Amino acid sequence: QVQLVESGGGLVQAGGSLILSCAHSGIIRCISSRVWYSRAPGKQRELVARSLSNGTIIYADSVKARFTISRDVTKSTVDLQMNSLKPEDTAVYYCNVQGRRRDWVDFDRWGQGTQVTVSS
Repeated sequence: QVQLVESGGGLVQAGGSLILSCAHSGIIRCISSRVWYSRAPGKQRELVARSLSNGTIIYADSVKARFTISRDVTKSTVDLQMNSLKPEDTAVYYCNVQGRRRDWVDFDRWGQGTQVTVSS
């Protein structure tokens, strides 16, 4: 099995910063996609940042130049550095990791979600 555990959410003032972390564990052979999504109150889930195994990184227009997605191989995490936070960034953030297990079975797993609240 593959497990994801998120951490790092919280309450921050506008203009502040947070780092979200998504730790993955289990029988992972390789990871093809690492993604952060957000779901704001009353809105649908939106892609925030995506990192593919070929090096491609995609950001939502609303977070470009403010958020950075990265992976820490030693810690087995995918992180989201969030700078210059705005009240409209308030949402529950979810990580999604896709890949293949050591037994050659593909996986697509979600974290439990972490709340980010930005006060004005």
